[in-house]
Amino acid sequence: MVDKNKAGQLPVVAVVGRPNVGKSTLFNRLIGRRRAIVSDEPGVTRDRKEGEALLRGHRVRLIDTAGLEEAAPETLFGRMRASSEQGIAQADLVLFCVDARSGIAPADAHFANWLRRQNRPVLLVANKAEGRAGVQGAYDAYSLGLGTPLAVSAEHGEGMADLMSVIAEHLPKHDTVEEEEAVKPLRMAIIGRPNAGKSTLLNALLGEERMITGPEAGLTRDAVSAWLEDENGPIEVVDTAGMRKRARVKAGLESVSVSASIEAMKMAEVVVLVLDADRGIDEQDLQIARLIEREGRACVLALNKWDMVTDRQATRRAISDRIEISLAQMRGIPVVTFSALTGEGVRRLLPTVRRASEVWNARVGTSDLNRWFEDALEKHQPPLVDGRRLKLRYITQVKSRPPTFVVFGTRAEQVPDSYKRYLVNGLRETFHLPGTPIRLQLRGSRNPFVQQDGK
Repeated sequence: MVDKNKAGQLPVVAVVGRPNVGKSTLFNRLIGRRRAIVSDEPGVTRDRKEGEALLRGHRVRLIDTAGLEEAAPETLFGRMRASSEQGIAQADLVLFCVDARSGIAPADAHFANWLRRQNRPVLLVANKAEGRAGVQGAYDAYSLGLGTPLAVSAEHGEGMADLMSVIAEHLPKHDTVEEEEAVKPLRMAIIGRPNAGKSTLLNALLGEERMITGPEAGLTRDAVSAWLEDENGPIEVVDTAGMRKRARVKAGLESVSVSASIEAMKMAEVVVLVLDADRGIDEQDLQIARLIEREGRACVLALNKWDMVTDRQATRRAISDRIEISLAQMRGIPVVTFSALTGEGVRRLLPTVRRASEVWNARVGTSDLNRWFEDALEKHQPPLVDGRRLKLRYITQVKSRPPTFVVFGTRAEQVPDSYKRYLVNGLRETFHLPGTPIRLQLRGSRNPFVQQDGK
């Protein structure tokens, strides 16, 4: 399993600089949409975030990095800097961002000297250059010795057209990529409580320390995507911030992080719900699973830290029983056990995700469906409502992703929930649709002999 760039050999442009100089705002402006969380609080970006941008007719892969700071390697800021350095090592072009409003800091000069030794083309971007103070700060950036500063205001969009033109001029000569019929990637989101091991899992899948990890809970603050490929094609994986109980979520940055996690889940085809197997499954995990079902996503339950579990059989049975009782609408949900830290069992995850995607995309033939429907009605007739038997005539599948069926019949909309569950369970068992949400709609037919609107 190796990292796979979405667009093949696209040129890579990395945005770097010290904290709170506006790197994420610049990143969002260049790709044309909000992909990175922006906040006045310094150090919000902790992991490298990627996105594709079209700059003057040239497609590039942009990397937003954590702020460059001097720190010991074992500290959080040291790990963030190491991640940024990896992004720079991949780059064909580096945008070194400084804050023109606050002026050139000693850290800017330090990292400018460091960048010169990295043997990478560098463009100096003086951000927040709006107004008289910003213009003066942009001139001060000449002192860094990295050439002419490009004065921009990423927040207000000033100077962005010129910046895009200069970036295009500095791209490598092989930047014209032939448009090919791209294979659509499978979109997969990794969701769960804080400190369940989501980022460690993504690192294990990629085979590199892409995400910042550590004992501190809540390290991931934004939804961060990465690309990998298995034998069946490309997969876009999104790692998300941990989702705590709503009552514990603080306003501001954490609330935005949770919103980004939910948005990533809505965009995914398969959601991997990561649990700390040593702690078991609790109500918050079930709430997240119910949210996945409500959004109609396929789900794989990932029991991480399996190497820490002493009685594996009892743990597996307890989790399975809780799911069977509390998540009846996703009966048969696939479960994978592994240790993201050691890598044991991680290779079983992607094949399981692929199978879950196939079920989510499944379509059942109309003839097979109606043969089953007739048999189901014969085995267990629809109930009486107001002393009259409901007449259900036929069923059809109207869509997949998730599998959605419509039952037609006289007063079909009056079918009670218990009978709907009977039909859904029969569909799941007969047509092998484990673990995926199944939508069942009922549409009654109007009796033409009944007067409408009092006529």
